[in-house]
Amino acid sequence: MTEAQGQIRKLLRQQAALARFGSFALRQSSLLPVLAEAARVCAEGLDARFCKICRYRAKENDLLIEAGVGWKDGVVGNVVSRADSSSPQGRAFVTGEPSICKDVRTESDFTLPSFYADHGIVSTIDVVIKGAADQPYGVLEVDNDTEQDFDDHDINFLTGFANVLAEAVETSARTVLLQATIDRMKVLVQQKDVLLDQKKVLAEELHHRVRNNLQLVYGMLSKQLDDTTDEPGQRGLKAIARRVSTLSQVYDQLLGTGMTRTIDFGTYVNELTRNIATVQDVAGRAIQLHCMSDDINLDLDMVTALGIVVAELVTNSYDHAFPGGNGKISISVRRAVDEWGKAVLTIEDDGVGYVPSTENKRHGLGLVRRLVQQVRGTMVREVREVKDGTQWTITFPVPPSQTERMIHGI
Repeated sequence: MTEAQGQIRKLLRQQAALARFGSFALRQSSLLPVLAEAARVCAEGLDARFCKICRYRAKENDLLIEAGVGWKDGVVGNVVSRADSSSPQGRAFVTGEPSICKDVRTESDFTLPSFYADHGIVSTIDVVIKGAADQPYGVLEVDNDTEQDFDDHDINFLTGFANVLAEAVETSARTVLLQATIDRMKVLVQQKDVLLDQKKVLAEELHHRVRNNLQLVYGMLSKQLDDTTDEPGQRGLKAIARRVSTLSQVYDQLLGTGMTRTIDFGTYVNELTRNIATVQDVAGRAIQLHCMSDDINLDLDMVTALGIVVAELVTNSYDHAFPGGNGKISISVRRAVDEWGKAVLTIEDDGVGYVPSTENKRHGLGLVRRLVQQVRGTMVREVREVKDGTQWTITFPVPPSQTERMIHGI
């Protein structure tokens, strides 16, 4: 084999080694295995016994041997050299240029660290490993304990490795930063969960106290009602007690649904009307109360306002629509068929019909109208002509259902 053929074969071998190493480096998540493999392949590619990769430490202004091959125990990870022109790797670092030294023993400008003599190092070749901004990461150096004629082809070979290593260093830095960010986010999520749990416990305790206090007030009103003999006073106390009971049931529903900001209004209305029917169950009367409701999640404020509306209108029917003591009251909550984002609350009875009376905004139907306006709703009263009875139709806005969202593309 001629010298030219041998050189060509060496170049092809080095190119193949660089290609394999690039593929290997891309698959690694940690930097040290990449550095160790680079040291091994570079030494092998240049037919040398030693190779080391030095990392610059700005605080110490030195070059620490981060990875290497061929060195005695205790060299890699411990031995350093100054980041100046007193050593081959220091000179390459400060100049930023590749450096070849055929025989370090004849270089009078060098003040070599002792590990060079300990390993009998004669020839060296160094290239700089680029880093972030203007600061290089360090130096890649191949060493041999016999005199060796390194050339420009060898510099090109090592420069290719140094470029791959520079990218690996950047990738590792990004990975470390990303992992630190993830770890920090995990801590924040854990802290958030703890705070949410504490908030939930405090909120539940608060709602328990509010509900218990409302029930206590309701009990006091009921006792006062028993001691009140005049009819206007009884009506006033009953109205206040009814509203207190309505608010108490809001908290009962809230505590049973996991302390969310919304409540299923349909379920709430069913429970509310069942409670009203129990309270209004008086001997000598046979009034049926039926309720059919869709599942519609509403904000607590809307539930509270509409709950009082239902209680007022249903109680009004109990009190005035059935002088004979017999009849039927029907309640329904449905999503509007012809108007998306709306729901319809209907309260109707088959009694004697509605008789208008003087309204007060704080009581009775005056309060009902004000609450309907508060939830941005509308209310219509229909007096039956064919048969007796009154129907109240209240339309109010609700969050769109999943079907409505799909139809309207929202």
